[in-house]
Amino acid sequence: MLVSVARSLRGPRSILWKSFSTSSSVSAHDVSGDQVPYYTKPKYFNSRAIPLPDVPFVSELTSQQKALKEKEAGSWTQLTNEEKLALYRISFDQSYEEMKKGSPNEWKTIVGAVFYFVAFSGLCLWWYREYVYFPIPHTLSEDWIAMQTKRMLDMRINPVTGLSSHWDYEKNEWKK
Repeated sequence: MLVSVARSLRGPRSILWKSFSTSSSVSAHDVSGDQVPYYTKPKYFNSRAIPLPDVPFVSELTSQQKALKEKEAGSWTQLTNEEKLALYRISFDQSYEEMKKGSPNEWKTIVGAVFYFVAFSGLCLWWYREYVYFPIPHTLSEDWIAMQTKRMLDMRINPVTGLSSHWDYEKNEWKK
């Protein structure tokens, strides 16, 4: 009985075989041009890094723009500057200089970002001082440093070029 089931699975007309077959007449990847998902079509965007986008700025032309495109196929010396600019605006939203120019309120964004990062750094510094760093050792207190300096002077440590060379032992004060 198991042999007969295996033979039925192996045959080209079995239902199970058709579900695994890639050569069936209906393909899942057969999509016509109208059914292409919108997210797979190239989009227009201005970028200083890539100044020539993949698609034109205006995708559906008006009758005036179509007439201008037909006129474009002829001699460009017959086109006026306004028509040349209109042809340019069909393909591009902004010129490269317009993209580089930026907006007049761009400084506000930059100052805001700087303030944001300064505030964030201040919060991180406060958090480190409160919860991460150990307390300051007692050897860094002013009293301890004064006692240590007094002891070094009493022991006359490095009397030729060091700390003791700047101390006047007769007057008990620093040399001037």
